Amino acid sequence: MGFLAAYPELLLSIFFFFFFLLLLHGRRTNSGSLTNWPIIGMLPALASNLHQAHDFITDVLRCCGCTFLFLGPWLSGMKILLTCDPANVNHVFNVNFQNYPKGHDFSESFDILGDGIFNADGESWRLQRKKAQALMSLPLFRSFAARCSREKAANSLLPLLRRISEEGKTVDLQDVFLRLTFDITFNLVFGEDPQSLSPDFPTVPFARAMDDAMNAIFHRHVMPASWWKLQRRLNLGRERKLLQAWRVIDDFVEQSIAKRKQASGAGAGAGEDLLTAYLKDFGDEKFLRDTAVNLMLAGRDTTGSALAWFFYLLCKNPDAEAKVLEELRRAEGPTGGEVSGERLPYLHAALCETMRLYPPVPFEEKAVVAAQTLPSGERVKPGTKLIFCTYTMGRMEGVWGKDCLEFRPERWLTEQGMVRHEPAYKFMAFNCGPRTCLGKEVAFTQMKAAAAAVLKELRMEVVEGHVVEPKLSIILQMRNGLMVRVKRRNENQ
Repeated sequence: MGFLAAYPELLLSIFFFFFFLLLLHGRRTNSGSLTNWPIIGMLPALASNLHQAHDFITDVLRCCGCTFLFLGPWLSGMKILLTCDPANVNHVFNVNFQNYPKGHDFSESFDILGDGIFNADGESWRLQRKKAQALMSLPLFRSFAARCSREKAANSLLPLLRRISEEGKTVDLQDVFLRLTFDITFNLVFGEDPQSLSPDFPTVPFARAMDDAMNAIFHRHVMPASWWKLQRRLNLGRERKLLQAWRVIDDFVEQSIAKRKQASGAGAGAGEDLLTAYLKDFGDEKFLRDTAVNLMLAGRDTTGSALAWFFYLLCKNPDAEAKVLEELRRAEGPTGGEVSGERLPYLHAALCETMRLYPPVPFEEKAVVAAQTLPSGERVKPGTKLIFCTYTMGRMEGVWGKDCLEFRPERWLTEQGMVRHEPAYKFMAFNCGPRTCLGKEVAFTQMKAAAAAVLKELRMEVVEGHVVEPKLSIILQMRNGLMVRVKRRNENQ
């Protein structure tokens, strides 16, 4: 009996000994390729570099000419073509759009988003996009979005940062911006300000649940589907946290929809928010839930993440910060006042440069309907998953030049000082082709309002020794946040 009781532990010890031995020998070779082991494929090298996955994939693609076929364990169905080649992007997202849908695997991995626009393909996607595009292009909504952004920046963001500056405290600026964009997005979707950006930094269960969900979904992409499905069936690990997050999100959205219905029924609200507009045409509870979750994810996480990286890069590049500040002061004029009506080309360029280096969504995924040959020469067939690495694309000399790793907003400006257009298949921060992000202008409005409000009066200093690195998630947030000291500007700063 004693031997039998010890046998499972002995078996596990032997398993982990050989597993970690494989990890040590399964790393990248000097050529940038990965060892394709019998049975387990290339998974050991990915597992041993998971803590730095974005930069690891960048190194691999840099060595392999922008495209690489990753093979997982035998019989796992894990066959992934990784690419950051703009020609491949244009082929898939524009020229042959119909042949490369999101696909079943994508919607299964992102099941928490339901049948919303991010998961939808075909006719469902076309109808949802048509409706969303019509609503978001209305002058009433655009005016509402601009007003919400300006007022939130002026009445909540700036007073909070002033107070932190006066108290001499440090603050996680990423958390601040995620709260800011959560409040704005919630207002745009539900017509109400949840006031998460308050001095007491109240806990936001919905926001925490979304973070947990996106973290779990990222790990679904780096392991065989059968593994995470088994975890889901057994309610273990990250799948357990995802299920818990799902319940929190559903409860939160259900209550918010109920409140909006009640307010609309009582005649409150003029229909400026998106949910009120959807309620006029759709009564299906699941559709409203899925739509609300998709809109909240799109608005809150991506814009808040971009703002955090923007201020981090300004801290590291004071010359660029000085040019942004000079432009803001020049646009404001001698009598002061708002700058929202100004074009602010250098600020726009600096935001684009931020998202080139740190795109809010670091990769895009596509499936294959019919076999085709990509411009890079690879033959793709049904069953192959295509992953487009937008984080990596911004770090490729062949795409952006020898200074691709530098933060240089000037690359986005013409000799006349106008904003330079770059094709979306080269700059994919807002996706590309027919699925280009509908909220692009709203996002720029929010970011410019926040930047203008803060930079004219305050400057940030990253806390000495604080490590800033990408978080392993679907949205490119900072793993440790962005701890800063907030300082008042004087006239010479």
